[in-house]
Amino acid sequence: MDKLILKLVRNYKTNDPFVIAQGLGIHIRYADLGEVTRGLYFKKLRRRFIVIHNRLPEDWSRFVCAHELGHDRLHPGFNRFWLDEQSFFNVGKYERQASKFAVRLLTAGDALSLNETVEELLMRNGVPREMHKFYF
Repeated sequence: MDKLILKLVRNYKTNDPFVIAQGLGIHIRYADLGEVTRGLYFKKLRRRFIVIHNRLPEDWSRFVCAHELGHDRLHPGFNRFWLDEQSFFNVGKYERQASKFAVRLLTAGDALSLNETVEELLMRNGVPREMHKFYF
């Protein structure tokens, strides 16, 4: 995962998930996804889409974009809707991997400063507090 993130950051000269997604040809859309869904990733007719809930604050939108980008890079060919309905795969594993990818992407190229906590590093990089557990 770290090599993949390093390659993306090197190729696109940024760790901004929106810039990277655009560079990869992934279309980003915004929609009202209801109360519990923050974002989703899907492919249709060989086109890839990230849909982000349109009422999220900026830090969450950025995290969701990075998370869904993680699905694109780590889980090609998997469709969450198919996994939920047609298989016995542990979908939670894929969600944890995508969240870990997002945290690592958003903190890529940054390191702890002297006397700084991990939580402060993550806050400085715009990682929502609820996602701090995915740093390790």
